[in-house]
Order: sequence, then C-alpha cells, then structure tokens
Amino acid sequence: MNNPSNTLKTKIFATLGPATNTVDIVARLIDEGVRVFRINFSHGTFQSFEHSLKIVRQAAKKTGIHVAALGDICGPKIRLGKVQEQGIQLQIGQSVIIQQKQIQATTNSKNQPIIFSTNSPEILDDVQIGNRLLINDGNVRLLVTDKTNEGQNIQLHANVTMAGTVSTAKGLNMPDSNLTMPSLTPYDWQCVNWAIKQKIDFLALSFVKNANDVRLLKEYLDENKESISPIPVVSKIELPQAIRELDAIVKESYAIMVARGDLGVEMDLAQVPVLQKKIIKICHDYGRPVAVATQMLESMISAPTPTRAEVSDVANAIFDGADAVMLSGETAVGKYPIQTVHSMARVAKIAEENIQIDPRHYPHAPKAFQQDKYRTAALAHGVDTIVKDLNAKLIVIWSQQGGGARFLSQYRPQIPIIAASSEPAMLRKMSILFAVHPVLLPQPSSIDNFVSIIDPIICAKKWAAQGDSIVIVAGEPIGNPGVTNSLLIHYVGDVCRVHPNPQK
Repeated sequence: MNNPSNTLKTKIFATLGPATNTVDIVARLIDEGVRVFRINFSHGTFQSFEHSLKIVRQAAKKTGIHVAALGDICGPKIRLGKVQEQGIQLQIGQSVIIQQKQIQATTNSKNQPIIFSTNSPEILDDVQIGNRLLINDGNVRLLVTDKTNEGQNIQLHANVTMAGTVSTAKGLNMPDSNLTMPSLTPYDWQCVNWAIKQKIDFLALSFVKNANDVRLLKEYLDENKESISPIPVVSKIELPQAIRELDAIVKESYAIMVARGDLGVEMDLAQVPVLQKKIIKICHDYGRPVAVATQMLESMISAPTPTRAEVSDVANAIFDGADAVMLSGETAVGKYPIQTVHSMARVAKIAEENIQIDPRHYPHAPKAFQQDKYRTAALAHGVDTIVKDLNAKLIVIWSQQGGGARFLSQYRPQIPIIAASSEPAMLRKMSILFAVHPVLLPQPSSIDNFVSIIDPIICAKKWAAQGDSIVIVAGEPIGNPGVTNSLLIHYVGDVCRVHPNPQK
C-alpha cells in the first residue's frame, strides 16, 4: 500500500470497457488512483461482465491495494424503436407520431407524419398533451400536441421544436411526465442476481424516483445475500421526481451518485450545478458518501489533455464536498484512459491541498449524526477535535464491518484514516469512503494488541515518524460488529498508551 499521506482522499471511479479490459491496464489505473471500478450493465453480456470483474480482482491482487467493483443497473431506459438504417433528419415544425404498436420508422414522400415506436410502449399512457419529448440526450426535441387511441394503440402526436437526426434505439426522455413504470426491469433483476452470485461490492440503482425504489432493491438484496451483509445500494439522482424526494432517498441509500447526464436532460441544464451542490449538501447532512459523475473529463476520450473548464469542474466538485469523482467514456472507450486518471488525480490532489489551506471549503459535520445520538458518531466528533488539537498525523481504526470508518470519513478529516479489518470484502467496501485507506490485518485480541500490531507497520512503512501523535479508535471487545467505544492517543514508536515524556 502506498503512503496514505501521499495518496488521494477523494476517491476516483473509473468505468470499464474496451479501453480497459486487461489486468495490466487496470493495475496501472489503480496505481494512478482509481479505487472503484464501474461495470455498466447497459453495455455487454454477463460473460463480459464476469471478465471485467475478474480483471479487477486480479489487478487488485497484483497491486496489493483494495478496490471495489460497482455494478451499474440500467433501469428503465426508454428508447426509440427501429428506424431506417440511414436515420431520419427531423426539421423544426415537422409532425411526428410516437405510438405503442411496433413499427420501423421510415421517411415518406406524402408529407405525412413520420411514425416512431418505443421499447417501452406502456409509458405512452403516462404522457399528456403539452409534455416535452427529448431524443438523444435532448439534441432533438418534440412537443406533444395531441393524444389518440386507435384500436388499443395509443399515439402521441407531436411537433419538432429542435431539429436533428434520430436513429434506432436513441434515448427518449419525458421530463414533464409522471412515469409509473418500475425502476427495475426484468433484465435488471437478472443483473441483480448475477451481482449477488458474483459478490460484487456495490450496486448503483438508475432512475430512482423515490425511497420505495431503493427499499425494494435493499430488501431483495438482504433476503438473497450470500455474505455477512447485503450489497450496498448507490442511488443515482437523475430524475425530477428524485429531486422532490431527495431527503428520503438519501436516508435510504448507502451512497449517492449525482448522475449529471440524464439529470441535465430531464431538467433545465442551467440548474444542474445548483442541484449538484444541493445534493452534496444533503448527503453530508445525512452522512452519506456522494460521487459526482458524467463528462468530468469528456474531451480526454479523444485528447491527451483536459480542457480548462473540465479541470475547474473536477476541482469544484471536490470543493463542494464530493467524496468521489467518476469517469465514464473517458476510461471505457477513450484513447487515453491512464492519462485521464492521472490528470484527474493531479487536479484532485491540488484541490485537496488548497482545502487544507482554506478549511472554509470543507462541508459541515453531518447533522443526522448529531440528531440521532449515535455512539460511534459522537466518538468520531471527538476524534475530529483531538486531531486538530494535537495536529495528529493519522487516524487508525479497527473497523471490522466498515461502520466506524464511515462515520470518521464523513467528518472530512484533513489527515488519512487507516481502517483495518480482517474481512477483505469489507475493506473493498471502504474503498468508496473519503480519506479512508483500507488495511487487511488479522483480528487482534484487544486494543493493546491492535496497537502493538499497527505501530510497527506504521514505522516500517514510514506512514508517520517516530514520536508523531496518532489517534486510535476501536471497540471492546474488538471486532464485535457495531461496537466502537474506545479512543486513545498514541505516539508512534511507543509500546505504551502514554508517551514517556509528559512534556511532549
């Protein structure tokens, strides 16, 4: 493991794809700073997903660094049906029809409306006159002017308000419609079952509308878990309905992803930066990790360096308090995946250094921790105060199931957190947490035994110097899940809890 003082506190997510499908490349991404790898279930087969997961595990073993795999569930992505091979150019003012009955859309010479179908015909029942229809991430826009039902075939009649070319399977967004379709499709449930069997570390739930969507998946994962704890759920915020239900969704989720792609289509694009800050703040209120995603270094799909605007975007997400930043096409299909991660890590490192200079950038302590009177949260608050008073170099915690590390992380410490556990699966789950550096150790018999184990490691790896103060957190009996009740100040190189020089 690298020196925690020299590695990022902010976690980098990278999406796997054709550009990153070997152990050597993934190992290099880990060395550059990636700690969570995203497997996008929207692209590929279960065989390719298994290959991706296998290379992540092999690369982690090769580097000796604990990293997590996140499976991203597609959700009910609405798409156009079949369109003629060359696509269709739509003009402003042109009339089109989108209907339930399946059809291949073709141009015609009779100046009649072009008729399209969709992969989710049932949703047309939820669309009303006056609603907008956005195709291909909003590059083509329609306005519904009429709705008819001929022979149990609902048809939406619409006019084109923004011209462009459409082709088979382009995305179809309906930001004004209250869609009633479930958040998980039959294919999604297949992906969930695959993830359970493969013991994937996280599942990202797309198109979350309310807290019930999250609860449904959590309950299924709990009932079908194949390990000590169920797979944690990361909720993706990308719908207007989710913004209205944000507090409840955040409370129900393990972590949140600000999915700016569909969010920027479903809502006014100018509102996305405001919503990003709002979502991050609410996540901190409830002590939930939050990742910012989509187009962070988009130009690096084809260019070896980022734009100035992209660099500012990454830095500002970190200043806002994001625990993680995510790369999508940049590492999945881009020409420069390693350079992209290197650039993101460089920006993150400098942003973190300037947060240390100006702590006003740091978000507040989680309000929920204070309100709910969690014992571990109170201990974490005490650690935060002691670290600042002593100018401690490290926080060290025995966190068997990761709960204690999560509490400490949400206080946004300006020093690394060394989180030890004897459970490799739990260490992988800690990889998502801000400032946390997971370490695999045999379970100690007591806190004194833990100190005697960790102190030589810190000295040997030069994570801190002789005599440096560190704060150690654990529970008695040690390793007992849910019990974190002890805090001590230790000086590196000492075998006793109290430093021999009382003046120190």
